[in-house]
Amino acid sequence: MHDDRTLVEARLRRVLEERIRPAVYPESVPLDVAVWHAPGEPVPVAEGLAADVEPVTVGTRWGAPWGTSWFRVTGTVPEAWAGRTVEAVLDLGFDENMPGFQCEGLVHRPDGTPVKGLNPRNQWVRIGAPVQGGEQVRLHVEAASNPVIMGYRPFTPTPLGDRETAGGAPQYTLARMDLAVLDETVWHLVTDLEVLGELMAELPVDAPRRWDILRAVERALDAVDLQDVNGTARQARSRLTDVLAAPAVPSAHRISAVGHAHIDSAWLWPLRETVRKVARTAANMTALLEDEPDFVFAMSQAQQWAWVKEHRPEVWARVKKAVTDGRFVPAGGMWVESDTNMPGSEAMARQFVHGKRFFLDEFGVENDEAWLPDTFGFAAGLPQIIKAAGSKYLLTQKISWSRTNSFPHHTFRWEGIDGTRIFTHFPPVDTYNCSLSGAEIAHAVRNFKDKGAARHSLAPTGWGDGGGGTTREMVARAARLRDLEGSATVAWETPAAFFAKAEAENPEPPVWVGELYLELHRATLTSQAGTKQGNRRSEHLLREAELWAATAAVRTGFPYPYEDLDRIWKTVLLHQFHDILPGSSIAWVHREARATYARIADELNGIVDAAQRALAGEGSLPLVFNAAPHPRSGVPAGGARPAEAAGRTTREERPGGGHVLDNGLLRVAVDARGLVDSVHDLEADRETVAPGRPGNLLQLHHDLPNMWDAWDVDAFYRNTVTDLTDADEVAAGGDGASVRVRRSFGDSRVTQVLSLPPGEKRLVVDTEVDWHETEKFLKLAFPLDLHADRYASETQFGHFFRPTHTNTSWEAAKFEACNHRFVHLQEPDWGVAVVNDGTYGHDVTRTVRTDGGTTTTVRVSLLRAPRFPDPETDQGVHRFRHALVPGASVGDAVREGWRINLPERRLTGAGEVAPLVTVDRDSVVVTAVKLADDGSGDVVVRFHEAHGARARATLTAGFPVAGVQATDLLERPLADTPPPAVEEGRITMRLRPFQLTTLRLKRA
Repeated sequence: MHDDRTLVEARLRRVLEERIRPAVYPESVPLDVAVWHAPGEPVPVAEGLAADVEPVTVGTRWGAPWGTSWFRVTGTVPEAWAGRTVEAVLDLGFDENMPGFQCEGLVHRPDGTPVKGLNPRNQWVRIGAPVQGGEQVRLHVEAASNPVIMGYRPFTPTPLGDRETAGGAPQYTLARMDLAVLDETVWHLVTDLEVLGELMAELPVDAPRRWDILRAVERALDAVDLQDVNGTARQARSRLTDVLAAPAVPSAHRISAVGHAHIDSAWLWPLRETVRKVARTAANMTALLEDEPDFVFAMSQAQQWAWVKEHRPEVWARVKKAVTDGRFVPAGGMWVESDTNMPGSEAMARQFVHGKRFFLDEFGVENDEAWLPDTFGFAAGLPQIIKAAGSKYLLTQKISWSRTNSFPHHTFRWEGIDGTRIFTHFPPVDTYNCSLSGAEIAHAVRNFKDKGAARHSLAPTGWGDGGGGTTREMVARAARLRDLEGSATVAWETPAAFFAKAEAENPEPPVWVGELYLELHRATLTSQAGTKQGNRRSEHLLREAELWAATAAVRTGFPYPYEDLDRIWKTVLLHQFHDILPGSSIAWVHREARATYARIADELNGIVDAAQRALAGEGSLPLVFNAAPHPRSGVPAGGARPAEAAGRTTREERPGGGHVLDNGLLRVAVDARGLVDSVHDLEADRETVAPGRPGNLLQLHHDLPNMWDAWDVDAFYRNTVTDLTDADEVAAGGDGASVRVRRSFGDSRVTQVLSLPPGEKRLVVDTEVDWHETEKFLKLAFPLDLHADRYASETQFGHFFRPTHTNTSWEAAKFEACNHRFVHLQEPDWGVAVVNDGTYGHDVTRTVRTDGGTTTTVRVSLLRAPRFPDPETDQGVHRFRHALVPGASVGDAVREGWRINLPERRLTGAGEVAPLVTVDRDSVVVTAVKLADDGSGDVVVRFHEAHGARARATLTAGFPVAGVQATDLLERPLADTPPPAVEEGRITMRLRPFQLTTLRLKRA
């Protein structure tokens, strides 16, 4: 037989696109349209329905950026259409290639009842099936004219990312507002041909199945009268029956399709728009569930569920019913799909506490899985947090975006820093916006790396990012792919059902130890410094507020602010979403975030102040309150008393310029350029700074990544660097015992104060930058005279080691990494820590000098200046605090990291304040002291072993204790853990390295 394959395939493409698909709606009549453009922010539904409207026609431009327009569409069903299926086709000016990224709408009935959402791939509203002739149609569309931020030329700077700069030019052209007859036979024919054509294209050319499909498609096309598609569609479908009925082979890969709409809680739209995106999507999905009995939809992020409950009660009622039916499934058990690299220990724990508790309180549902398809890598401390929250699975997809190394597994057990292992799955379909296309299904099969050991994978199915969810077309595809020769089989299943099957068939998968590092989006550790500092400060203020409020409640009857703390925690957790905290959202989002963090700080400082005053009482005794988990200046952790005297620091001028600071523990030499050329550990008689390589060196790089400006820094940024060594001023600081350095570069200015606190073995560097650069990267370097092949960086509830060398491509790819409060480098008998109060990105490199010594350089990432999606990223004044700690053990690094983030608070009072709880081992770090969330008055204490070693410690309560229980993060007793013994308020514990423990102490 002659090879006419390409001829038939080309025929299919043209006939399907030009003749069959347009015949889905063979008859239509225009609707009458009128519009009201709401001034300012979105208005309540009742106001939008009642507004005075003006007539408008198709072809009219509408929609200022971020505006809301209420369209009223009215019409009458023609009598001749009686008994047929009729839909309204409402095209607001959609580009079908941008679902979720442009204008959207929510359709309401005249009484305000939401019907469904409109987006580029979902433009229809069912009127009747069958419909009555003469039926009156009246619908109201709340249309959001969200501008396209990332268009066909992506990463182009635009002022559209903030309402304050976006202007008022209309963004869209009203395209189609019709009543139309839906020919369901033609609609099904379209799906038949799409599924078969896409499957055929993925099969080997020499496969008999490909040719069977080709001939069946050819016969179907022969049966279509191109002048009467609607009259011949049924006959064409009959020619495809046999090839659609051929079953899959027994060894076929099995795909669990989970209806999904990965909705970014903020990204190229503000938080307030996400509230509406979620409502539109939830309305669509509940409607689709009613029409499709096999379909299952999963939605993560308890915050988004809470938004529906608060803002769209009618949609919420439909959602609750679908949850009860088991088909609209809460997923993930977190408050939002957060970043997991930068959130601190307690914040990461509270993501699960608040997320799981919401689903338990509202539905009695507890999730076993963490659902994080789009998060930019995963910290090594996360597995034990997942387990401590009562979960046991993790799903993500983003690691498939890595640019250097291909991750070797799709299903595996992930081992964290304490040894906890979590069953983990990466969908091999490599997208969280799967549409069940033939190319996607075939890619999942080819890509699956666990063949032979397993054959199950998951496919999150539906339009996401900006929302929309699963479409009826996707459901129709799934029905044809349920058992189809040549394809993987597809079945709708919940995440829980998938994980149960996957673990059962592969109970001992490979193990991956340590962080799941994304070899992409490394700049998210630095972009939008204000947002990152707001997060760090909020985390520590929450610790202080809980600690002092709990202490005051137990000691004085102070009213514990349960509701305020709950609300503030949820706000902080929301802003840890993986496009807010990483700095990859539009300007509007970060402008609001900075204002939100300022309000939170005011409120939490108010709680702290009120609680401390209640504890201190009236008096003139000067008290220092220490919220850190270690004693300092003679003040116990979690207590208050007068501080002990700490000696003094001297400053001398150096011959030829510069200064020397000396506090008896360190001697620091600052040269005439304001650079630190010596930090001498007097006790160890050891120099910290590498010879010929001064510290406190600011370095400026060009920084234009190939893509993803706010997200990425590419390795070639290191090829060019400017050392900022010219100083405008190097002078004594205002206190006479510090050094002030001023520099200018480009359009920016920097002021640094170098100080050596009395009695403390640390050089503090306070840096203020008035930043006005574009596409630049600012680093602060400390070259150390230290030989280390690995270094420790703090992560949740412990620390994690990374190599300083680049032996393999895996190590070379980690040229920018995350730490929390410290990085630490160690020779066997001497180490150095660099601690910070609000930065995360850093790099560590090593070189061998001509003298044979090793220089290991720690560089802190301070600021970037990408122009997309926020063209004014980080412009303005920023303040950073870092400290160099010579002679530091890892325990010193832990302590100093807490110290720099929790400064002392001073006030006068009547007497000392004893800690509510104490621990007798520095290696056991208390991360939270609070009252139980249930209002019982029980005291909850969370702690972990922080040095990476075994520990035996005694926790002593400073109040009468009637009983103690070990609990999970949700403060529920652990069924398999006996209650610890308590004797006169003392609880003795043995902890494994990095073990996380939560105790609940019942007050006598």
